[in-house]
Amino acid sequence: MSPDRYDPDPSCGDRFTFGLWTVGNPGADPFGGPVRPRLEPEALLEGLAAAGAYGVNLHDNDLIPFGATAGERDRIVAGFRKALESTGLKVPMATTNLFSHAVFRDGAFSSSDAQVRAFAVRKAMAAMELGVELGAETIVFWGGREGSETDACRDPRDAIRWMRECFDFLTSWVQDQGWSLRFALEAKPNEPRGDIYLATTGHMLHFIETLEHAEMVGVNPEVAHENMPGLSMVHGVAQAMEADKLFHIDLNGQKIGRYDQDLRFGSEDLKGAFFLVRLLEGTGGYPAYSGPRHFDAHAYRTEDVAGVWDFAKGCMRTYKILAHRAKAFDLNSEVQEILRFNRRAEKEVGELLKSYSSAGLEAIQKLDLDPEILADRGHRYERLDQLAMEYLMGLHHE
Repeated sequence: MSPDRYDPDPSCGDRFTFGLWTVGNPGADPFGGPVRPRLEPEALLEGLAAAGAYGVNLHDNDLIPFGATAGERDRIVAGFRKALESTGLKVPMATTNLFSHAVFRDGAFSSSDAQVRAFAVRKAMAAMELGVELGAETIVFWGGREGSETDACRDPRDAIRWMRECFDFLTSWVQDQGWSLRFALEAKPNEPRGDIYLATTGHMLHFIETLEHAEMVGVNPEVAHENMPGLSMVHGVAQAMEADKLFHIDLNGQKIGRYDQDLRFGSEDLKGAFFLVRLLEGTGGYPAYSGPRHFDAHAYRTEDVAGVWDFAKGCMRTYKILAHRAKAFDLNSEVQEILRFNRRAEKEVGELLKSYSSAGLEAIQKLDLDPEILADRGHRYERLDQLAMEYLMGLHHE
């Protein structure tokens, strides 16, 4: 099939990334073992480059086995760097696995055992050293085991305090190294723990403001993690962007109320994906998100290795198609007219609400604001949403 404008092309500014753990997922689940061979990292890089990806992200243990010697570590990293050079792929983000090993069975940074917390901090530092060596600028932290099944185990306030201490330690250490790394904290409400502390992006944004070096720390929202409990990824990302805290993003697909599915981006809730891409691309008027578009997803268990690359290409093509449709939607004259209609008093009245003053108070008190007249105005959101659906369904091409 010949390429078209929706095929990814890093030379044209497309910055799509995948994790080693995503395209390297062998299709195992709690009820069955792997259905695909585990490919070596170098083979995954070759496949991603051929698919049109810009970069690759990784956990420390995606590349270096837990407990590897210093010599083994250096040998593996040297081979990986050689493969990066040959494929041209970048490593924008690195993260650390603080959830798989049994030592983290009761948490990492939130563990009641200070020795476990110290081990987790030490492991995170080694992962950051790896990330810096590979060129990463962002370090993501997902607290997969930072939670509980019973709150009899500890006071949650202790867990939050211990996590804060660990992040303050790590940000201070990064500053001491002279690095310009940024941390991105990833929220999730549950799974694998019964409940995970700091369950949503909103929780994380508040927690960040309590950190010693809050300016270094932002968030990494994930579609599946927001959608699992029925929350809006669009609203979570918008809040992060409004606070200038969207440091990274995980794109995938998810059915509400299910386990963490990590489906191909856009394969579920296409309408939500449309509005998310519209937000990220800034087609509605705000600046676009400037970071890589990372896909934290994996191919169906039904697929062989060839199907993995169908999955990867599908994620990127869907994003580009939605970006094109979002731009066209926001250029539509009827869409613009409806949006203008609903902001008709912005200049006259909205300016009065931007900051308090005695003159502004007096002006507001004098406004003729009849609630019955205001309540009688329709907003034409049915028509606006129908236009969005028609762009999604391909009725309007430009």
